[in-house]
Amino acid sequence: MKIESVGVLGAGLMGAGIAEVTAKAGYRTVVREVSEELGRKGLARVEGSLGRAVEKGKLEAGARDAARARLSMTTRLEDLAGCDLIIEAIVENLDAKKEAFGTLDRVCGRQTIFCSNTSSLTITEMSAATSRPDRFAGLHFFNPVPVMKLVEVVRTIATSEETEKTVLDFAKSLGKEPIRAQDNSGFVVNRLLVPYLLDAVRALEEGVGTREDIDRGMELGCGHPMGPLKLLDFVGLDTTYAIAEIMFNEYREKRFAPPPLLKRMVLAGRYGKKSGRGFYEYGEGK
Repeated sequence: MKIESVGVLGAGLMGAGIAEVTAKAGYRTVVREVSEELGRKGLARVEGSLGRAVEKGKLEAGARDAARARLSMTTRLEDLAGCDLIIEAIVENLDAKKEAFGTLDRVCGRQTIFCSNTSSLTITEMSAATSRPDRFAGLHFFNPVPVMKLVEVVRTIATSEETEKTVLDFAKSLGKEPIRAQDNSGFVVNRLLVPYLLDAVRALEEGVGTREDIDRGMELGCGHPMGPLKLLDFVGLDTTYAIAEIMFNEYREKRFAPPPLLKRMVLAGRYGKKSGRGFYEYGEGK
């Protein structure tokens, strides 16, 4: 199947990034948000990113203008009916995702492929809300989407070979490097990354080292570009906590259980860089 038009559900950080790369790759892209205000913010996020790429010499001004011209915003799910492929990037809530896909299933043609950008929920559960489990897959991008090369392509037991191949080829057309993953909570990257991050929090809880020493140990000892506690601050402690809860409920293994310290920090509103304070403080001179 030839993909010519793409729908994106959600214009937040991930949705806007996905819309940017699909529009830059030549696809007509329709982005749906729940309100016009959020839609305008999403478009502004895309325009800002495109502008910075031009300033840095990574994108021609003409290519920026062409990408922007391919983008349109709507508040109606029905306006995605003509898209060949739809990528969902809304809140990490199974009921909300199933409701959106259920509506899309009724308004989209049988040929439309549905994909979810979920990082932890299983694709099979979402596809059960539709009549097209064979044309449903995971397409998990990484933040920041315009920069990060990796995309996880997730096939369920019902996803057809044709759908998987189409989604893999689509990811490559965006300039990404796709890897295949089975439909297990966390897929490949988060299945390995989340226990590592949670163990770093436990190490801090248990006094194994200071936050600085734990981070420097992994940066200098293992060659990681960023220590685990710094990485948690950038990912968002609330985001990691929610993902860990989902994965623990799926596997019932201690390594996926969020430590008490992480829960207390989230309850205190210390989400990391986005809130100004997490394991470190962020602001002028910090």
